[in-house]
Amino acid sequence: MQTIIEDSRLISYFYVADSPLHGQGLFARHPLKGGEYLGSYHGPVTHVNGTYVLWIEDRPGLWVGCDGENLLRYINHSKTPCCEFDGFELYAKRDIHANEEITIDYGDESGLD
Repeated sequence: MQTIIEDSRLISYFYVADSPLHGQGLFARHPLKGGEYLGSYHGPVTHVNGTYVLWIEDRPGLWVGCDGENLLRYINHSKTPCCEFDGFELYAKRDIHANEEITIDYGDESGLD
């Protein structure tokens, strides 16, 4: 039941469309406020890297991967992101405009600029 509620909440916030950054991306349906909680990255725990795997450092030196299955898997990388994850929870770093692409910084080890 939680997944259905979370998915409908994400659909009310976001849509997927072609991205000028990479393939498809996630975009804001309406303006979002800086600091606002936007949703949780959901999917099975994994120990293998993949296209939609989000890695978090659960404890120093202990990394946990989540193979994303909800809309948040379409978030692309930017060195000037508008959002960030705290664990698997996504927050707006600043005010976000309607139709703006949702981005995070994948980190130094991503190999992306």
